[in-house]
Amino acid sequence: MTQFDQLGLIDPIYRAVADKGYETPTPIQRQAIPKVLQRKDVLGIAQTGTGKTAAFSIPIIQLIHQIDGAPRHGKKLRALILTPTRELAIQIEENIRDYNRYTKLGHAVIFGGVKQGRQVEQLKRGVQILVATPGRLIDLMDQGIISLDDLKIFVLDEADRMLDMGFIHDIKRITKRLPSKRQTLFFSATMPDNILQLSQNLLHNPVRVEVETRSKPADHVRQLMYRTDKSKKIDLLQYILKEEQIETALIFTRTKYGADKLVRKLKKTDYRAAAIHGNKSQNQRQAALKGFKAGKIDLLIATDIAARGIDIKQLGHVINYNVPNISETYVHRIGRSGRAGESGTSITIVQGDEWPYIKDIEKLMKKRIELIKDHPYPQTEQTEVKETKKSSKPQAKGRNHGKKKSSHRWRSKKKVAQS
Repeated sequence: MTQFDQLGLIDPIYRAVADKGYETPTPIQRQAIPKVLQRKDVLGIAQTGTGKTAAFSIPIIQLIHQIDGAPRHGKKLRALILTPTRELAIQIEENIRDYNRYTKLGHAVIFGGVKQGRQVEQLKRGVQILVATPGRLIDLMDQGIISLDDLKIFVLDEADRMLDMGFIHDIKRITKRLPSKRQTLFFSATMPDNILQLSQNLLHNPVRVEVETRSKPADHVRQLMYRTDKSKKIDLLQYILKEEQIETALIFTRTKYGADKLVRKLKKTDYRAAAIHGNKSQNQRQAALKGFKAGKIDLLIATDIAARGIDIKQLGHVINYNVPNISETYVHRIGRSGRAGESGTSITIVQGDEWPYIKDIEKLMKKRIELIKDHPYPQTEQTEVKETKKSSKPQAKGRNHGKKKSSHRWRSKKKVAQS
């Protein structure tokens, strides 16, 4: 089996990797690192938790070290890593700091939601690797503080989530200002048509690296679900926490309002809970995440967008308080547990009108989720939506006037907005 000492890493980086305790690279690291070092464009398809941050940041550090070294003055921006959320940007920069321990390249992270002063000061001291979110990057480019003229490597990370969040126009503005001669690394958990088209516009003869399919959840995660009524969800959640002896968990809600409401209810029963979502300030989000990692917060309530970039080692439980209406989102959520080969458990609480989403998820995964029937809060409300048989005879105009609409509305292509 390939080891890190067989990937062609220079000694300073290999030492930093060894300090982190890395011995055997993950599949995406094993495939991507040599190709990046050969200065190939790379199209990477990998879910969260597969080690893709190291797959692009480790070889980037080596390439820039070989190009520039670590000059004390006159550092030029050589690598730009574009990512959708503040949490993910911070997480990537923290990893770069570890891998860069002995090469000592200049690196920084910039994101919105905070004053730009401290970030600008760091940029003026000279940065070779920059991790950025789109909005803040464009702001500082427009102010003339950041130039991409000397860029050698561009990384677009979490491309699918970037488009989900509406960043397509920002991405186009940024890529127009990139040097035509560059190396591009493109990573996405899924590869729908719009992502594929974007990759074709950015990449030149790329090497494709695919280690996980979008429909395949983490192998080490046990999947459970409970059916109940909407009015009993909070009671069932508290029962599950006690019955399963869950000390810490990442809990997903569909909306920001729902996350805050759940925190208030849990705090009333003496749980140490905090929410993380787009309406929270950067300081609030970082404090909640730091408290959760430190064990000061037991239950972290998150929306899907805010949860991108949350990297918590040995997270035993992920709970879906609301079932996601996009099947791939379920796979991403439960992938927060069972990382790096660790075992984990996902628990999904299903109210009646969410059942169609479960069927879609199971169809995508080609796997059934284990249903726990023996619990004190079973579903009693008959709210499950069922399809009705279509009449074989044509209906006269106006025949359904005043009648209820067909009950298969859940088949609508419209998706409930994710926060």
